[in-house]
Amino acid sequence: MTNTTRLTVAQALVRFLAQQWTERDGVEHRLIAGCVGIFGHGNVAGIGQALAEQGAGTHDPLPYYLARNEQAMVHTAAGYARQSDRLSTLACTSSIGPGATNMVTGAALATINRLPVLLLPGDLFATRVASPVLQELEDPRSYDVSVNDCLRPVSRFWDRVNRPEQLPAALLGAMRVLTDPAETGAVTLALPQDVQAEAYDWPEELFARRVWHVARPVPEPAALARAAELLRGSRRPLIVAGGGVKYSGACAELARFAGRHGVPVAETQAGKGAVPYDHPCAVGAIGHTGTRAADTLARETDLVIGIGTRYSDFTTASRTLFRQARFLNVNVAAFDAAKHAAETLVADAREALKALDDVDWRADPDWTSRAAELAAAWQAETDRFYGGTELTQPVVLGVLNEVAAGGVVVNAAGSMPGDLHRLWRASDPGQYHVEYGYSCMGYEIAGGLGVKLAAPEREVFVLVGDGSYLMMAQEIATAVQEGVKLVVVLVDNQGFASIGALSESVGALRLGTAYRKRGPSGRLDGERLPVDLAANAASLGADVLTAADPQTLRAALAKAVASPRTTVVYVETVPGPAPGAEAWWDVPVAEVSGLAEARAARERYDEAKRDQRPYL
Repeated sequence: MTNTTRLTVAQALVRFLAQQWTERDGVEHRLIAGCVGIFGHGNVAGIGQALAEQGAGTHDPLPYYLARNEQAMVHTAAGYARQSDRLSTLACTSSIGPGATNMVTGAALATINRLPVLLLPGDLFATRVASPVLQELEDPRSYDVSVNDCLRPVSRFWDRVNRPEQLPAALLGAMRVLTDPAETGAVTLALPQDVQAEAYDWPEELFARRVWHVARPVPEPAALARAAELLRGSRRPLIVAGGGVKYSGACAELARFAGRHGVPVAETQAGKGAVPYDHPCAVGAIGHTGTRAADTLARETDLVIGIGTRYSDFTTASRTLFRQARFLNVNVAAFDAAKHAAETLVADAREALKALDDVDWRADPDWTSRAAELAAAWQAETDRFYGGTELTQPVVLGVLNEVAAGGVVVNAAGSMPGDLHRLWRASDPGQYHVEYGYSCMGYEIAGGLGVKLAAPEREVFVLVGDGSYLMMAQEIATAVQEGVKLVVVLVDNQGFASIGALSESVGALRLGTAYRKRGPSGRLDGERLPVDLAANAASLGADVLTAADPQTLRAALAKAVASPRTTVVYVETVPGPAPGAEAWWDVPVAEVSGLAEARAARERYDEAKRDQRPYL
């Protein structure tokens, strides 16, 4: 007879999660390192009670962290997962209704960025005896629909546990997707509140320690032979390194391959830091936010070797950047490997690079030398942007880059990702953490909290603009509550600077992009808003320092690093020189307009669009 234990569904869930591990290369990691949540009537009596019963302190197998916003807590889990190279993550629990729907944005961010997060939203009564319950959607087409169905399209695995007997299969399916590098993303288990509290006799084997082995698929021999043939036929190759290089732990192999074969390495946002900025073959950022060095080479290359990249429109400059190149894509996911009619090598990045390194081939020496010259010229350009005397945004980045050596910089949206991508000098793979798959305003502080939880030994520098800060700053209070120290660099430029510039470029006249009162004209062009962001940060429990020039910024950052407490360094930037785009980005412009600015923008748009390739 099978031994059983009588527990509620929620108690069984918590006990199961505490026993899940990942293993890669002989090293084990706890798969679910904790639970972030906000309790309400849909989860307090189930998951809340189960966590309380196990203790739910920071030293428990599944420690509990109280968040302030459900979207933010999913960002925290995503930040944790990315910093852990997708080998470990956090669970997120919410009540039904707005708590659950708040998680949709975070789930989309995780799935787009290929990051594992586990979502445990409460749900309606499976028995329906009390319907309609508080916050029930009441879809007249079906009694089986709840707001949790909003999470279906943004989840890589979604299930609703309507009976205790369904829990084991749902849990195993969820863990499979969380630990599969080719399939991972947000995983949702919707948990009806009555089912959470229902007792059942569970087989003891459900709670045995389970290790999920994270595979390293090796290249298929025939595919490897085709890839080798492409390499041997190339004289001007260019590597595009994506996040998959870092997640695979393939950075050393990439540096060795590039150096041995003389191949320049350009980096996506997720891949930045895959090789050190001063590596002889490093040419920096690629695409719309790319360096002049990388984008020049991209236009001239005859073979793009994409490694662990999903090829966003920023990377390809909306398919205008790689003029005549063929593609060889190395990716653990066949979906991404097949993009741009590429020759595919579906494999782990590290294993693929090891195999490709054996190919007897080298890029044209003149191409390698030209790449090095272009990279050196861009480093000199970076020095120029960093060396200003006023607090322009590039100067702020330069001072931070100097102080943050060994730390992690976190950012997500606005004009800063572009400047960071072009200018930041990443010296190791874990130093650069810019979320640019979803580019979600409000990710920064919550994501930085996750990074710090995953890497407590590193200083975490959260770089956030005033627009993103006003959307989601409240997780400062969570960091203070948990004693998790962050350095938040709050850059105030009085509005949405990035969208303001884009608005102007498409003939929309910067409408609604500045933080100003409504003026006499009836537009939002009056006085500046009297919002005191520094005082707001202090009210959330952070220490606050201000900086007015590069010298005081350097001193403030040094003080923040020395402090054991979460510190916000408030900076008002001034307009100044910043690197412009070296490549196009496709944002459609009004085809007809009464504004001369819009008509001129449309002419520029039509001209740029002629360079788009179908990649067939």
